[in-house]
Amino acid sequence: MKKLILFAICFGFSAIAFAQSTIKPAEAGVTYGNPVTADNAVSTADLNKTLSTDSVYNGKITGTVVEVCKKKGCFMKLEQANGTPIMVQFTDYAYFMPQNIVGKTVVVEGKAKVKETSVERLRHYASDAGKSKEEIAAIKEPKRDIGIMADGVLVVK
Repeated sequence: MKKLILFAICFGFSAIAFAQSTIKPAEAGVTYGNPVTADNAVSTADLNKTLSTDSVYNGKITGTVVEVCKKKGCFMKLEQANGTPIMVQFTDYAYFMPQNIVGKTVVVEGKAKVKETSVERLRHYASDAGKSKEEIAAIKEPKRDIGIMADGVLVVK
């Protein structure tokens, strides 16, 4: 009985590990993480307006992906009109984004808030994004920006 339980546990962990290593290509209608629909999603401009008066926004945000982590898709960034991208991370790193998601319009569902990112964390992100050593070394100040912790992502187009 103990061997059977141990086998079941090992099988479960291996199934989870295998499921995470195969990332579906980004195409319209594909979701990552929790299921998401496009209804009632706000634009990144509307999100900025909301966060100028509220500290947190829970809901859906739509935007265009301008960057994704080159190592394993562990984060992505959404375009904003002011040129500063919005960092999107994924709850408990439960899922990852494919490399071909850059340029796609997505709906992200989760929690958005204004946050300060440390120099150390900014350098880590730059390294993951494949930036040069010179670009990484040039990061010397923390950055205040919007961050989203996403429970799910839907590719719209």
